[in-house]
Amino acid sequence: MTPVAIREVPFFDYRRLFVPEEEELVAIFRDVGRRGAFILQEDLALFERNLAEFLGAAHALGVANATDGLLIALRAAGVGAGDEVIFCSHTMVATAAAIHFAGGVPVPVECGAHHLIDPAAAEAAITPRTRAILPTQLNGRTADMDALASIARRRGLAIVEDAAQALGSRYKGRAAGTFGVAAAISFFPAKVLGCLGDGGAAIAANGTIFEKMCQLHDHGRSANGEIVSWGLNSRLDNLQAAILDWRLTKYPAAIERRRALARLYRQALGDLAEVTLPPGPDDDRDHFDVYQNYEIEADRRNQLREFLKARGVGTMVQWGGKLVHQLKPMGERLGLRASLPYSERMIARSLLLPMNAALSDDEAAYVAQCVRGFYR
Repeated sequence: MTPVAIREVPFFDYRRLFVPEEEELVAIFRDVGRRGAFILQEDLALFERNLAEFLGAAHALGVANATDGLLIALRAAGVGAGDEVIFCSHTMVATAAAIHFAGGVPVPVECGAHHLIDPAAAEAAITPRTRAILPTQLNGRTADMDALASIARRRGLAIVEDAAQALGSRYKGRAAGTFGVAAAISFFPAKVLGCLGDGGAAIAANGTIFEKMCQLHDHGRSANGEIVSWGLNSRLDNLQAAILDWRLTKYPAAIERRRALARLYRQALGDLAEVTLPPGPDDDRDHFDVYQNYEIEADRRNQLREFLKARGVGTMVQWGGKLVHQLKPMGERLGLRASLPYSERMIARSLLLPMNAALSDDEAAYVAQCVRGFYR
């Protein structure tokens, strides 16, 4: 292989979220500020309507962050004290934390080959106390929702989706976040659709769930403004909503850019036996992936990561290399003997390569060439 000059390719350059669009973003800030439109204003209502239309969802509600959104979704779906909720341990701790703070009991299960919840493992974990299945639509891919929906119907369970990483992802033409009674989406800056701070949305399948969500996110206020229940203060900031609504108009192009980068990685690395890549964007008609992350499995993962770092390539091990069932709060409940062997083998090999819409073809090609250089 011909040596190449070392260059810097950070895992994620947050400056690129602002600098290329600085003029437009400053104009949005001025417009919102000059109108004094900061909390629960028309910009937020417009974004909620446009987001629901984009998803094909009945209702969308802007909330302060996706963790709050998932907590609100679970509580609106009826999860309460002692209810078991099954989720995949390959997820952010926020998934389990939302179950905990809703009063439920998090029950972690194995992931499958695509790093998403294994439906067979989910069904095996059902007990008389199980109330819901909570699939994390991870890395911009939607789980096998046919299998999960079949289990939920047969066993009388609700589905609540953690779609934080999956806005725009589809399974058999249907958008992530619309398969269950409720869902949550994240607008953290590094997400495919990100704002300039924390932000999230809760998705509701019907008006009853939506009304409960509205009360939960705004101090228990009903539609007429009366306090009718206990609620939180978790409203999406109107300025962030205005930014998100503007970015939503360009969102399909951002998705296609990520899918193009996924094709580039697959073409460059697909023949390496030492590396397992995520499914390609054209591999499976049933799945439309948005590639929030590009998570590979790699032989000698730690050595590869150091090799890439020495050549200026930033990478990340998702969740710091620990699955939720391996974290102290879950360990205290499950006991030290808790084990999910497939997921544990996977996380020991997994690595995130740079993946974002600002990444150039040349940068992605350099990343791929460095990976090849390590193994070849």
